[in-house]
Amino acid sequence: MYERHFGFSRPPFRITPDPALFFAGGNRGAVLEALVYAVTRGEGIIKVVGEVGSGKTMLCRMLEQALPGACSIVYLANPNLSPAEVLHAIAFELKLPLTAAASRLEVMQALTEYLLARHAENRRVVMFVEEAQAMPLETLEEMRLLSNLETTREKLLQIVLFGQPELDEKLDDHAIRQLRERITHSFELEPFGAAEIAPYLEARLHACGYRGHGLFDRGAVRELARQSRGLLRRINVLADKALLAAFAGQDRGVTARHVRRAARDAEFAREARRPRGRRRLALAGVLLAALLGVTALGAWLIAGREILPRAPSASVPPAAEPAPAPEPAMLDDDAADVVAREPLAAAPVPAPPAPPPAPRVAPASGLVGYEHLAPRLPAPPSVPP
Repeated sequence: MYERHFGFSRPPFRITPDPALFFAGGNRGAVLEALVYAVTRGEGIIKVVGEVGSGKTMLCRMLEQALPGACSIVYLANPNLSPAEVLHAIAFELKLPLTAAASRLEVMQALTEYLLARHAENRRVVMFVEEAQAMPLETLEEMRLLSNLETTREKLLQIVLFGQPELDEKLDDHAIRQLRERITHSFELEPFGAAEIAPYLEARLHACGYRGHGLFDRGAVRELARQSRGLLRRINVLADKALLAAFAGQDRGVTARHVRRAARDAEFAREARRPRGRRRLALAGVLLAALLGVTALGAWLIAGREILPRAPSASVPPAAEPAPAPEPAMLDDDAADVVAREPLAAAPVPAPPAPPPAPRVAPASGLVGYEHLAPRLPAPPSVPP
């Protein structure tokens, strides 16, 4: 729709992997060369891991073109198969004369004969497995057994696994540790950095007939980097929608405003905006759950203290209940009148204690005598004359 407006020969940002639009930047060209080297060497199993939309399928198409003509390609796009089914799928791709009722032994025998015949012709058979993270563990183990088909010098079947990061998690399983040991080359496709997005856009635009420069200004490139997080498929989706928004406004260039408008219409961009609110709700839920948990724990402890009997103390005996006070005697009417008329007798007042005896003074000599204290004090010792 916008091709004529901008002078394109075809849409530059379609998500279908087109080898003619391959961009060697972002380490993609280096990974491709390393893959070609590893496959032609014929050693072990090769693994390529990348996030969703990082360009694995494009790299697979490029590898198929870059390999020498002496290589025969077996392509498995649906790896979610059982071990028996994957053997039949390989036989079907190689056009082996087998029926669906053929046993595993028959399929393996026919496959071995085919691989030996190709090796005698100095040809190599390479199998590409896409979405390998979806392959069951039993089928991955079958891949290992297939890699055992070899001569005294070379492997008869070369296997390249393309998968998402979940493939690494699956390979960590102890049950297929033997397969992990067979992987001799491992590559990872990283997202594009902000400095790599502008050259990528220019390369795509020029490959599709654009003759100008700077169709996406700096603000648009920064917004693309922020919204796409460097993933190629997202860059293509946002760039295509941004071009359409610029065309709708009859603008000759793409700005950050067009990219933001494109992001509002992209499903992955809406998903990127949701987690902020979801995180807040999740945090509130966690706090509420913690509060309810503490409240329930406190109520349980209080209820436990009330329900559980207390053990009596060994040192302090339980206090006896006080005896009930005696009820006052009931008087009849005549006795009550007598008690009312008679005055109450005053209680006797105790006499104060007697003061201690004072010493006696003799009037003639003025000496103090203590004879009267003799009962209280011990007698002085007798002195001989």
